[in-house]
Amino acid sequence: MNQRPVGTRQARELLRVAFGPSLVALVVIAAVVLLQLLIANSDMTGALGAIASMWLGVHLVPVSIGGAELGVMPLLPVLAMVWGTARTTAAATAPAGRAPVSWFVTRWVVASALGGPLLIAAIALAVIHDAASVLTELQTPHALRAFASVLAVHGIGAVIGVGSRVGRRLLAATALPGWLPDAVRAATAGLLALAGLSGVVMAGSMIVHWSTMDELYSITGSVFGQLSLTLLSVLYIPNVMVGTAAVAVGSSAHVGLATFSSFTVFGGDIPALPVLAAAPTPPLGPVWVALLIVAAASAVAVGQQCARRPLPLLPALGKLVVAAALAAVTMAVLGHAGGGRLGNFGDVGVDQATFGPAVFLWFAGIGALTVAMTGGIARRPRAPKPVAAPEPEPEPEEPEPEAVEPEPEPEPVEPEPVDEPASEPAPNGVVEDPEEHFMVDDDGPSGTH
Repeated sequence: MNQRPVGTRQARELLRVAFGPSLVALVVIAAVVLLQLLIANSDMTGALGAIASMWLGVHLVPVSIGGAELGVMPLLPVLAMVWGTARTTAAATAPAGRAPVSWFVTRWVVASALGGPLLIAAIALAVIHDAASVLTELQTPHALRAFASVLAVHGIGAVIGVGSRVGRRLLAATALPGWLPDAVRAATAGLLALAGLSGVVMAGSMIVHWSTMDELYSITGSVFGQLSLTLLSVLYIPNVMVGTAAVAVGSSAHVGLATFSSFTVFGGDIPALPVLAAAPTPPLGPVWVALLIVAAASAVAVGQQCARRPLPLLPALGKLVVAAALAAVTMAVLGHAGGGRLGNFGDVGVDQATFGPAVFLWFAGIGALTVAMTGGIARRPRAPKPVAAPEPEPEPEEPEPEAVEPEPEPEPVEPEPVDEPASEPAPNGVVEDPEEHFMVDDDGPSGTH
Protein backbone atom coordinates (compact mmCIF):
# COMPACT_ATOMS: atom_id res chain seq x y z
CA MET A 1 0.00 0.00 0.00
CA ASN A 2 1.35 3.46 -0.91
CA GLN A 3 2.03 5.40 2.30
CA ARG A 4 3.16 8.68 0.69
CA PRO A 5 0.99 11.78 1.24
CA VAL A 6 -1.64 12.47 -1.37
CA GLY A 7 -0.03 15.74 -2.48
CA THR A 8 3.39 14.16 -3.02
CA ARG A 9 1.91 11.21 -4.89
CA GLN A 10 -0.11 13.45 -7.19
CA ALA A 11 2.93 15.65 -7.88
CA ARG A 12 4.96 12.61 -8.92
CA GLU A 13 2.15 11.44 -11.21
CA LEU A 14 1.86 14.88 -12.83
CA LEU A 15 5.62 14.95 -13.46
CA ARG A 16 5.40 11.50 -15.03
CA VAL A 17 2.57 12.68 -17.27
CA ALA A 18 4.40 15.86 -18.27
CA PHE A 19 7.83 14.44 -19.10
CA GLY A 20 7.62 10.63 -19.13
CA PRO A 21 6.85 9.87 -22.81
CA SER A 22 8.97 12.76 -24.12
CA LEU A 23 12.03 11.78 -22.09
CA VAL A 24 11.74 8.16 -23.20
CA ALA A 25 11.64 9.32 -26.82
CA LEU A 26 14.67 11.53 -26.24
CA VAL A 27 16.68 8.66 -24.76
CA VAL A 28 15.86 6.33 -27.67
CA ILE A 29 16.62 9.02 -30.26
CA ALA A 30 19.91 9.92 -28.55
CA ALA A 31 20.98 6.28 -28.55
CA VAL A 32 20.21 5.89 -32.25
CA VAL A 33 21.97 9.14 -33.23
CA LEU A 34 25.08 8.40 -31.19
CA LEU A 35 25.25 4.90 -32.62
CA GLN A 36 24.99 6.26 -36.14
CA LEU A 37 27.76 8.80 -35.51
CA LEU A 38 30.03 6.19 -33.97
CA ILE A 39 29.57 3.76 -36.85
CA ALA A 40 30.13 6.55 -39.38
CA ASN A 41 33.28 7.56 -37.43
CA SER A 42 32.02 11.14 -37.24
CA ASP A 43 32.57 13.77 -34.58
CA MET A 44 29.82 14.79 -32.17
CA THR A 45 29.55 18.36 -33.41
CA GLY A 46 25.96 18.19 -34.59
CA ALA A 47 24.74 15.49 -32.21
CA LEU A 48 22.50 17.77 -30.14
CA GLY A 49 21.00 19.39 -33.22
CA ALA A 50 20.27 15.98 -34.77
CA ILE A 51 18.67 14.72 -31.55
CA ALA A 52 16.46 17.82 -31.27
CA SER A 53 15.47 17.60 -34.94
CA MET A 54 14.54 13.94 -34.65
CA TRP A 55 12.50 14.61 -31.49
CA LEU A 56 10.52 17.23 -33.36
CA GLY A 57 10.28 14.84 -36.30
CA VAL A 58 8.59 12.31 -34.01
CA HIS A 59 5.91 14.98 -33.58
CA LEU A 60 5.50 15.39 -37.38
CA VAL A 61 7.58 18.57 -37.60
CA PRO A 62 9.28 18.72 -41.03
CA VAL A 63 13.07 18.66 -41.05
CA SER A 64 15.01 20.70 -43.64
CA ILE A 65 18.59 19.69 -44.44
CA GLY A 66 20.52 21.38 -47.21
CA GLY A 67 17.40 22.95 -48.67
CA ALA A 68 15.61 19.59 -49.03
CA GLU A 69 12.52 19.24 -46.85
CA LEU A 70 11.68 15.90 -45.30
CA GLY A 71 7.99 16.26 -44.52
CA VAL A 72 6.95 12.60 -44.73
CA MET A 73 7.57 11.43 -41.18
CA PRO A 74 7.14 7.80 -40.13
CA LEU A 75 3.86 7.18 -38.33
CA LEU A 76 5.08 4.43 -36.02
CA PRO A 77 6.95 6.77 -33.60
CA VAL A 78 3.99 9.19 -33.65
CA LEU A 79 1.55 6.42 -32.75
CA ALA A 80 3.92 5.26 -30.00
CA MET A 81 4.00 8.80 -28.59
CA VAL A 82 0.20 9.03 -28.63
CA TRP A 83 -0.05 5.66 -26.90
CA GLY A 84 2.47 6.65 -24.22
CA THR A 85 0.65 9.92 -23.48
CA ALA A 86 -2.71 8.14 -23.32
CA ARG A 87 -1.33 5.51 -20.97
CA THR A 88 0.24 7.94 -18.51
CA THR A 89 -2.76 10.26 -18.43
CA ALA A 90 -5.13 7.35 -17.90
CA ALA A 91 -3.00 6.08 -15.00
CA ALA A 92 -2.95 9.53 -13.40
CA THR A 93 -6.68 10.09 -13.89
CA ALA A 94 -7.78 6.81 -12.32
CA PRO A 95 -4.94 5.01 -10.51
CA ALA A 96 -5.21 1.26 -10.11
CA GLY A 97 -7.61 0.27 -7.36
CA ARG A 98 -9.01 3.77 -6.90
CA ALA A 99 -11.96 5.67 -8.28
CA PRO A 100 -11.44 8.45 -10.86
CA VAL A 101 -10.05 11.66 -9.37
CA SER A 102 -11.92 14.95 -9.21
CA TRP A 103 -12.44 17.22 -12.19
CA PHE A 104 -9.95 19.70 -10.76
CA VAL A 105 -7.14 17.11 -10.73
CA THR A 106 -8.21 15.87 -14.17
CA ARG A 107 -7.70 19.34 -15.60
CA TRP A 108 -4.24 19.43 -14.08
CA VAL A 109 -3.46 16.06 -15.65
CA VAL A 110 -4.40 17.34 -19.12
CA ALA A 111 -2.46 20.55 -18.58
CA SER A 112 0.63 18.57 -17.55
CA ALA A 113 0.33 16.29 -20.58
CA LEU A 114 0.45 19.38 -22.81
CA GLY A 115 2.75 21.68 -20.86
CA GLY A 116 5.72 19.33 -20.49
CA PRO A 117 6.09 18.51 -24.22
CA LEU A 118 5.65 22.18 -25.16
CA LEU A 119 8.53 23.07 -22.83
CA ILE A 120 10.75 20.41 -24.40
CA ALA A 121 9.74 21.64 -27.87
CA ALA A 122 10.88 25.16 -26.97
CA ILE A 123 14.22 23.79 -25.77
CA ALA A 124 14.59 21.70 -28.94
CA LEU A 125 13.97 24.73 -31.15
CA ALA A 126 16.62 26.68 -29.24
CA VAL A 127 19.12 23.82 -29.61
CA ILE A 128 18.46 23.54 -33.35
CA HIS A 129 18.81 27.28 -33.79
CA ASP A 130 22.14 27.17 -31.98
CA ALA A 131 23.35 24.14 -33.96
CA ALA A 132 22.36 25.79 -37.25
CA SER A 133 25.04 28.38 -36.62
CA VAL A 134 27.63 25.61 -36.81
CA LEU A 135 25.95 23.27 -39.31
CA THR A 136 24.84 25.56 -42.08
CA GLU A 137 22.87 22.78 -43.79
CA LEU A 138 20.55 22.41 -40.79
CA GLN A 139 17.62 24.81 -40.80
CA THR A 140 15.45 25.78 -37.87
CA PRO A 141 11.81 24.64 -38.25
CA HIS A 142 8.95 27.09 -38.14
CA ALA A 143 8.15 27.68 -34.45
CA LEU A 144 4.39 27.91 -34.86
CA ARG A 145 4.27 24.69 -36.88
CA ALA A 146 6.45 22.93 -34.30
CA PHE A 147 4.32 23.97 -31.30
CA ALA A 148 1.08 23.11 -33.13
CA SER A 149 2.31 19.62 -34.06
CA VAL A 150 3.52 18.86 -30.53
CA LEU A 151 0.27 20.14 -29.07
CA ALA A 152 -1.80 18.06 -31.49
CA VAL A 153 0.08 14.78 -30.84
CA HIS A 154 -0.02 15.02 -27.05
CA GLY A 155 -3.52 16.51 -27.05
CA ILE A 156 -4.89 13.49 -28.91
CA GLY A 157 -3.15 11.15 -26.47
CA ALA A 158 -4.47 13.07 -23.45
CA VAL A 159 -8.04 13.01 -24.78
CA ILE A 160 -7.85 9.26 -25.39
CA GLY A 161 -6.35 8.55 -21.97
CA VAL A 162 -8.66 10.76 -19.91
CA GLY A 163 -11.71 9.80 -21.98
CA SER A 164 -11.11 6.11 -21.33
CA ARG A 165 -11.41 6.78 -17.58
CA VAL A 166 -14.01 9.49 -17.18
CA GLY A 167 -15.87 9.24 -20.49
CA ARG A 168 -18.88 7.42 -19.09
CA ARG A 169 -19.03 9.69 -16.06
CA LEU A 170 -18.91 12.75 -18.30
CA LEU A 171 -21.55 11.23 -20.56
CA ALA A 172 -23.86 10.64 -17.63
CA ALA A 173 -23.54 14.27 -16.58
CA THR A 174 -24.58 15.59 -20.00
CA ALA A 175 -27.56 15.18 -22.29
CA LEU A 176 -25.60 13.16 -24.89
CA PRO A 177 -27.09 9.82 -25.97
CA GLY A 178 -25.99 6.76 -24.07
CA TRP A 179 -24.95 4.83 -27.19
CA LEU A 180 -21.90 7.04 -27.88
CA PRO A 181 -19.43 4.58 -26.24
CA ASP A 182 -20.82 1.83 -28.49
CA ALA A 183 -20.26 4.06 -31.53
CA VAL A 184 -16.64 4.68 -30.50
CA ARG A 185 -16.14 0.94 -30.03
CA ALA A 186 -17.62 0.22 -33.46
CA ALA A 187 -15.38 2.84 -35.11
CA THR A 188 -12.33 1.33 -33.40
CA ALA A 189 -13.28 -2.14 -34.61
CA GLY A 190 -13.67 -0.89 -38.17
CA LEU A 191 -10.31 0.93 -38.09
CA LEU A 192 -8.49 -2.09 -36.70
CA ALA A 193 -10.09 -4.35 -39.31
CA LEU A 194 -9.20 -1.97 -42.14
CA ALA A 195 -5.62 -1.53 -40.94
CA GLY A 196 -5.11 -5.24 -40.28
CA LEU A 197 -6.48 -6.40 -43.63
CA SER A 198 -4.49 -3.67 -45.40
CA GLY A 199 -1.37 -4.95 -43.66
CA VAL A 200 -2.09 -8.46 -44.89
CA VAL A 201 -2.48 -7.17 -48.46
CA MET A 202 0.73 -5.17 -48.11
CA ALA A 203 2.67 -8.21 -46.91
CA GLY A 204 1.28 -10.32 -49.76
CA SER A 205 2.24 -7.68 -52.30
CA MET A 206 5.78 -7.51 -50.90
CA ILE A 207 6.09 -11.26 -51.34
CA VAL A 208 4.84 -11.01 -54.92
CA HIS A 209 7.32 -8.20 -55.64
CA TRP A 210 10.21 -9.86 -53.85
CA SER A 211 12.58 -9.18 -56.74
CA THR A 212 11.84 -5.46 -56.57
CA MET A 213 12.57 -5.42 -52.83
CA ASP A 214 15.85 -7.24 -53.45
CA GLU A 215 16.85 -4.55 -55.94
CA LEU A 216 16.07 -1.83 -53.41
CA TYR A 217 18.30 -3.53 -50.85
CA SER A 218 21.14 -3.75 -53.35
CA ILE A 219 21.70 0.02 -53.32
CA THR A 220 23.95 -0.49 -50.30
CA GLY A 221 26.57 -3.18 -49.95
CA SER A 222 27.19 -2.92 -46.20
CA VAL A 223 25.39 -4.83 -43.53
CA PHE A 224 24.92 -1.66 -41.52
CA GLY A 225 23.31 0.04 -44.52
CA GLN A 226 20.89 -2.83 -45.04
CA LEU A 227 20.08 -2.84 -41.32
CA SER A 228 19.35 0.89 -41.50
CA LEU A 229 17.06 0.38 -44.49
CA THR A 230 15.23 -2.39 -42.64
CA LEU A 231 14.74 -0.21 -39.55
CA LEU A 232 13.56 2.68 -41.69
CA SER A 233 11.12 0.40 -43.53
CA VAL A 234 9.68 -0.80 -40.22
CA LEU A 235 9.09 2.80 -39.12
CA TYR A 236 7.24 3.55 -42.36
CA ILE A 237 5.03 0.45 -42.35
CA PRO A 238 1.98 2.37 -40.95
CA ASN A 239 2.36 4.93 -43.75
CA VAL A 240 2.22 2.20 -46.38
CA MET A 241 -0.75 0.59 -44.63
CA VAL A 242 -2.66 3.89 -44.76
CA GLY A 243 -1.90 4.13 -48.48
CA THR A 244 -3.09 0.55 -48.99
CA ALA A 245 -6.30 1.35 -47.10
CA ALA A 246 -6.86 4.35 -49.36
CA VAL A 247 -6.55 2.12 -52.42
CA ALA A 248 -8.85 -0.46 -50.81
CA VAL A 249 -11.74 1.96 -50.26
CA GLY A 250 -11.55 3.30 -53.81
CA SER A 251 -9.34 6.34 -53.25
CA SER A 252 -5.72 6.63 -54.39
CA ALA A 253 -2.19 7.04 -53.05
CA HIS A 254 0.69 8.79 -54.73
CA VAL A 255 4.46 9.05 -54.43
CA GLY A 256 5.44 11.98 -56.54
CA LEU A 257 4.15 11.32 -60.05
CA ALA A 258 3.45 7.63 -59.34
CA THR A 259 -0.24 7.11 -58.55
CA PHE A 260 -1.88 3.91 -57.31
CA SER A 261 -5.57 3.03 -57.10
CA SER A 262 -7.74 -0.06 -57.46
CA PHE A 263 -8.45 0.74 -61.08
CA THR A 264 -5.35 2.37 -62.58
CA VAL A 265 -1.64 2.66 -61.86
CA PHE A 266 0.64 5.38 -63.24
CA GLY A 267 4.30 4.55 -62.87
CA GLY A 268 7.02 6.88 -61.69
CA ASP A 269 10.17 7.08 -59.60
CA ILE A 270 9.81 6.01 -55.99
CA PRO A 271 12.33 6.25 -53.12
CA ALA A 272 14.69 3.33 -52.55
CA LEU A 273 12.86 2.10 -49.46
CA PRO A 274 12.30 -1.67 -49.36
CA VAL A 275 8.80 -1.39 -47.89
CA LEU A 276 7.68 0.51 -51.01
CA ALA A 277 8.12 -2.68 -53.01
CA ALA A 278 4.50 -3.38 -52.06
CA ALA A 279 3.39 -0.73 -54.57
CA PRO A 280 1.72 -2.30 -57.62
CA THR A 281 3.36 -1.98 -61.00
CA PRO A 282 1.54 -1.36 -64.28
CA PRO A 283 -0.25 -2.93 -65.98
CA LEU A 284 -2.74 -3.46 -63.18
CA GLY A 285 -4.12 -6.95 -62.90
CA PRO A 286 -7.64 -7.76 -61.75
CA VAL A 287 -6.33 -8.97 -58.41
CA TRP A 288 -6.12 -5.39 -57.12
CA VAL A 289 -9.83 -4.95 -57.60
CA ALA A 290 -10.21 -7.57 -54.87
CA LEU A 291 -8.99 -4.89 -52.45
CA LEU A 292 -12.59 -3.70 -52.33
CA ILE A 293 -13.32 -6.83 -50.29
CA VAL A 294 -11.09 -5.37 -47.57
CA ALA A 295 -13.29 -2.28 -47.34
CA ALA A 296 -16.48 -4.37 -47.31
CA ALA A 297 -15.17 -6.69 -44.58
CA SER A 298 -14.17 -3.71 -42.42
CA ALA A 299 -17.63 -2.19 -42.88
CA VAL A 300 -19.20 -5.48 -41.78
CA ALA A 301 -17.13 -5.30 -38.59
CA VAL A 302 -18.54 -1.83 -37.89
CA GLY A 303 -22.09 -3.04 -38.47
CA GLN A 304 -21.67 -6.05 -36.21
CA GLN A 305 -20.40 -3.89 -33.37
CA CYS A 306 -23.29 -1.48 -33.79
CA ALA A 307 -25.77 -4.37 -33.76
CA ARG A 308 -24.57 -5.77 -30.43
CA ARG A 309 -27.16 -3.70 -28.58
CA PRO A 310 -30.29 -3.33 -30.70
CA LEU A 311 -31.93 0.08 -30.75
CA PRO A 312 -34.97 1.56 -32.49
CA LEU A 313 -34.50 2.63 -36.08
CA LEU A 314 -33.44 6.27 -35.65
CA PRO A 315 -31.02 5.72 -32.70
CA ALA A 316 -29.52 2.70 -34.50
CA LEU A 317 -28.87 4.76 -37.63
CA GLY A 318 -27.48 7.60 -35.52
CA LYS A 319 -25.02 5.26 -33.81
CA LEU A 320 -23.87 3.84 -37.15
CA VAL A 321 -23.45 7.28 -38.73
CA VAL A 322 -21.42 8.53 -35.76
CA ALA A 323 -19.19 5.43 -35.88
CA ALA A 324 -18.64 5.83 -39.63
CA ALA A 325 -17.88 9.53 -39.24
CA LEU A 326 -15.35 8.89 -36.44
CA ALA A 327 -13.60 6.25 -38.52
CA ALA A 328 -13.53 8.51 -41.59
CA VAL A 329 -12.09 11.45 -39.65
CA THR A 330 -9.45 9.24 -38.03
CA MET A 331 -8.33 7.79 -41.36
CA ALA A 332 -8.25 11.26 -42.91
CA VAL A 333 -6.05 12.51 -40.05
CA LEU A 334 -3.72 9.52 -40.45
CA GLY A 335 -3.57 10.12 -44.18
CA HIS A 336 -2.64 13.75 -43.62
CA ALA A 337 -0.07 12.89 -40.93
CA GLY A 338 1.54 10.19 -43.07
CA GLY A 339 2.02 12.47 -46.08
CA GLY A 340 4.12 15.46 -46.94
CA ARG A 341 6.89 16.58 -49.19
CA LEU A 342 9.80 14.24 -49.84
CA GLY A 343 12.62 16.25 -51.32
CA ASN A 344 12.93 15.98 -55.09
CA PHE A 345 10.30 13.21 -55.28
CA GLY A 346 7.49 15.65 -54.61
CA ASP A 347 4.42 15.16 -52.48
CA VAL A 348 3.69 11.78 -50.91
CA GLY A 349 0.35 10.79 -49.41
CA VAL A 350 -3.24 9.92 -50.24
CA ASP A 351 -6.01 11.78 -52.03
CA GLN A 352 -7.59 13.68 -49.15
CA ALA A 353 -10.59 14.75 -51.23
CA THR A 354 -11.82 11.16 -51.62
CA PHE A 355 -10.20 9.15 -48.80
CA GLY A 356 -12.37 10.25 -45.86
CA PRO A 357 -15.66 10.31 -47.79
CA ALA A 358 -14.93 6.86 -49.25
CA VAL A 359 -14.37 5.39 -45.78
CA PHE A 360 -17.59 6.99 -44.56
CA LEU A 361 -19.65 5.66 -47.48
CA TRP A 362 -18.33 2.12 -47.11
CA PHE A 363 -18.83 2.01 -43.35
CA ALA A 364 -22.25 3.68 -43.45
CA GLY A 365 -23.63 1.73 -46.44
CA ILE A 366 -22.40 -1.81 -45.78
CA GLY A 367 -22.63 -1.20 -42.05
CA ALA A 368 -26.32 -0.28 -42.28
CA LEU A 369 -27.03 -3.43 -44.27
CA THR A 370 -25.19 -5.49 -41.67
CA VAL A 371 -27.11 -3.86 -38.82
CA ALA A 372 -30.42 -4.61 -40.51
CA MET A 373 -29.49 -8.24 -41.25
CA THR A 374 -28.05 -9.04 -37.82
CA GLY A 375 -30.96 -7.74 -35.78
CA GLY A 376 -29.49 -4.44 -34.69
CA ILE A 377 -32.82 -2.64 -35.09
CA ALA A 378 -35.19 -3.27 -32.25
CA ARG A 379 -38.83 -3.39 -33.19
CA ARG A 380 -41.05 -1.16 -31.24
CA PRO A 381 -43.58 -3.08 -29.23
CA ARG A 382 -47.03 -2.77 -30.69
CA ALA A 383 -49.46 -0.81 -28.63
CA PRO A 384 -51.90 -3.29 -27.17
CA LYS A 385 -55.45 -2.85 -28.33
CA PRO A 386 -57.70 -1.61 -25.59
CA VAL A 387 -59.62 -4.57 -24.29
CA ALA A 388 -62.89 -3.90 -22.54
CA ALA A 389 -62.69 -4.90 -18.98
CA PRO A 390 -64.83 -7.96 -18.40
CA GLU A 391 -67.96 -7.25 -16.49
CA PRO A 392 -67.70 -8.61 -13.01
CA GLU A 393 -69.74 -11.70 -12.54
CA PRO A 394 -72.57 -11.12 -10.12
CA GLU A 395 -71.94 -12.67 -6.83
CA PRO A 396 -74.31 -15.52 -6.15
CA GLU A 397 -77.01 -14.19 -3.92
CA GLU A 398 -77.84 -16.21 -0.96
CA PRO A 399 -81.40 -17.38 -1.30
CA GLU A 400 -83.56 -15.53 1.06
CA PRO A 401 -85.46 -17.79 3.34
CA GLU A 402 -88.91 -18.17 2.00
CA ALA A 403 -91.52 -16.74 4.22
CA VAL A 404 -93.30 -19.66 5.76
CA GLU A 405 -96.86 -18.82 6.16
CA PRO A 406 -98.01 -19.91 9.53
CA GLU A 407 -100.30 -22.80 9.22
CA PRO A 408 -103.73 -21.79 10.34
CA GLU A 409 -104.48 -23.11 13.71
CA PRO A 410 -107.03 -25.81 13.48
CA GLU A 411 -110.30 -24.52 14.50
CA PRO A 412 -111.44 -26.15 17.66
CA VAL A 413 -113.78 -28.90 16.80
CA GLU A 414 -116.68 -28.82 18.97
CA PRO A 415 -117.54 -32.29 20.12
CA GLU A 416 -120.63 -33.43 18.56
CA PRO A 417 -123.30 -33.79 21.07
CA VAL A 418 -123.91 -37.38 21.94
CA ASP A 419 -127.42 -38.16 22.33
CA GLU A 420 -127.90 -39.82 25.62
CA PRO A 421 -130.16 -42.76 25.45
CA ALA A 422 -133.44 -41.94 26.73
CA SER A 423 -134.32 -43.60 29.89
CA GLU A 424 -136.48 -46.49 29.30
CA PRO A 425 -139.52 -46.52 31.49
CA ALA A 426 -139.73 -49.10 34.18
CA PRO A 427 -141.86 -51.97 33.53
CA ASN A 428 -144.22 -50.79 36.03
CA GLY A 429 -144.35 -47.44 34.31
CA VAL A 430 -142.30 -45.58 36.93
CA VAL A 431 -139.31 -43.60 35.71
CA GLU A 432 -136.25 -44.41 37.72
CA ASP A 433 -133.62 -41.77 38.58
CA PRO A 434 -130.11 -42.96 37.46
CA GLU A 435 -128.37 -41.30 40.30
CA GLU A 436 -129.97 -43.59 42.67
CA HIS A 437 -127.91 -46.43 41.31
CA PHE A 438 -124.45 -44.71 42.00
CA MET A 439 -122.39 -45.36 45.14
CA VAL A 440 -120.90 -42.34 46.87
CA ASP A 441 -117.95 -42.53 49.29
CA ASP A 442 -118.48 -40.66 52.50
CA ASP A 443 -115.80 -39.26 54.74
CA GLY A 444 -116.51 -41.93 57.23
CA PRO A 445 -116.30 -45.66 56.91
CA SER A 446 -117.56 -46.97 53.67
CA GLY A 447 -121.12 -47.98 53.57
CA THR A 448 -123.99 -48.33 51.26
CA HIS A 449 -127.13 -46.51 51.04
